[in-house]
Amino acid sequence: MHSTVIAARLDPADLGTVAKLFADFDTGTELPHMMGTRRRQLFAYRGLYFHIQDFETDNGGELIERAKKDPRFLRIQQDLLPYISVFDPQTWRSPSDAMASRFYTWQVTA
Repeated sequence: MHSTVIAARLDPADLGTVAKLFADFDTGTELPHMMGTRRRQLFAYRGLYFHIQDFETDNGGELIERAKKDPRFLRIQQDLLPYISVFDPQTWRSPSDAMASRFYTWQVTA
């Protein structure tokens, strides 16, 4: 499994709205499946937002790039704009600028 983590800013008052937008997207469209998404988790901590997305393979980035042209993908991006803001506006150019880098991993072996 491959995971990505995006960090941004989110007002705690908007947690329910953002959760609903993603719930509608994840259950109301086939786009998460087309992108290879196996699990999405959203976390919040003191005004910070963490979006963890798990993919079955490590080509999730390629599949997301393809999905970016889909009107449903563009719509959820637009719908989220009023609620989620970039972590560092001075360095942000694209969502990849907000992706965390994994520096350690451990998992149970069978």
